[in-house]
Amino acid sequence: MRHAAFDRPLLRRTAGLRFWRLLGTGRGRSTTPGADLRRWALLAVWRSEEDLEGFLRASPVAGRWRAEAREAWHVRLLPLAARGRWGGTDPFADVSARPAEWAGPVAVLTRAAIRPGRLVAFYRSVPAVDASLRDQEGCLRSVGMGEWPLARQATFSLWRDQAAVHGFAYRGAAHRDVIARVRAHNWYSEELFARFAPYAQEGTWDGSDPLTA
Repeated sequence: MRHAAFDRPLLRRTAGLRFWRLLGTGRGRSTTPGADLRRWALLAVWRSEEDLEGFLRASPVAGRWRAEAREAWHVRLLPLAARGRWGGTDPFADVSARPAEWAGPVAVLTRAAIRPGRLVAFYRSVPAVDASLRDQEGCLRSVGMGEWPLARQATFSLWRDQAAVHGFAYRGAAHRDVIARVRAHNWYSEELFARFAPYAQEGTWDGSDPLTA
């Protein structure tokens, strides 16, 4: 918990770190409200692989995480597609290395800033979508994440391939219904959706390698 505050000034001064968010997570695979105070995530956009390697090698932030973590999983991602804003900016707009084609596993990031007057409706809709996500064929892992309790929420999920992502997004009744209500009632003041190609990973997530397994 203390690192959630004390790591932020160091991250702001990290060379080559173009965009970052330090995120709390939910319990298990669920995206419903409820925090796991032992599990944290860092989303980072780097100027180069060399900057990332320097951070992992020399940063006190990375060193503390290695020393204190019972389990860690790192994945390197190239954007396949992204739309929307996070804090007023598109974090992936200037990433030039984008695969022309990708047939492997896919990572998906969704993030939204929920309008205060829409919080009740949003969280009433979450359990049905959450159940559908956890039961969806082709979903390898999922986790809810957040910057602020309740109002600024994100999800990160891993999928067998792009066809599995498409099946959940467009054929799942619960998800389609929520998307329609989001658009009709203007639930979000800001949102972001991005798909990525995972090209390297290290460690385990819930005791196993989520991509090669």
